[in-house]
Amino acid sequence: MRTPEEKKTFVREKFSSISPKYDFLNSVLSFQIDRYWRWVTTKELKPFPDGPVLDLCAGTLPLSLELARQAKRRQVLAVDFCEDMLRAGVENMPRDERRQRILPVCGDGEEIPVASNTVWGITVAFGVRNLANTQQGLNEMHRVLKPGGKLLILEFSRPANPVVKPVYSFYLNRVLPKVAGLVSGDKEAYEYLASSIAEFYEPDVLLGMMDKAGFARVHRRPMTFGIVSIYVGVK
Repeated sequence: MRTPEEKKTFVREKFSSISPKYDFLNSVLSFQIDRYWRWVTTKELKPFPDGPVLDLCAGTLPLSLELARQAKRRQVLAVDFCEDMLRAGVENMPRDERRQRILPVCGDGEEIPVASNTVWGITVAFGVRNLANTQQGLNEMHRVLKPGGKLLILEFSRPANPVVKPVYSFYLNRVLPKVAGLVSGDKEAYEYLASSIAEFYEPDVLLGMMDKAGFARVHRRPMTFGIVSIYVGVK
């Protein structure tokens, strides 16, 4: 059992080690469905085309790029606590006008380097599981949102379908770590991925934590047989 600080150190080191191959592996291991998940998530912020919006746990910036693509005037603050992930994202960023509207910042999701009531939207793609203190992170997200702003958490979940569940479990625990470990050189990082999904909160618990943080109209939208979910809350 890791302490919160030990978890932060472990997660930062693991993501740093796989950052060069992270985007490639995400697309291959999800059969490129991850692009659809990000597209659907970003569409939820259509009422806020100008921003500013915060992409928290932004990693190598795939969701930041989609946020900027869908709204041509939107300003995106991309925050992640692993500098190597952000650097990999910047190095591979398409050389188009989106570069001018995405600002990468190395920062902690539990102490977001943003003033209160600043952003109209917050997206968190596959990053809430990595917070050492989830409730503190949600409290911070609520703090930096403007009143009326929307939080969107895209996160892995555990499918309940009796046919999908065993197939997904076998792929997640047996196939994915071996394949990703060979490609990335760090099997432990993808073993952590599987274990963190298995140990993550049940959907109702996470929705309750969002409610506790002050969010209204909280709800969940399962996708792809329940493999992932979008959790929505409004300030």
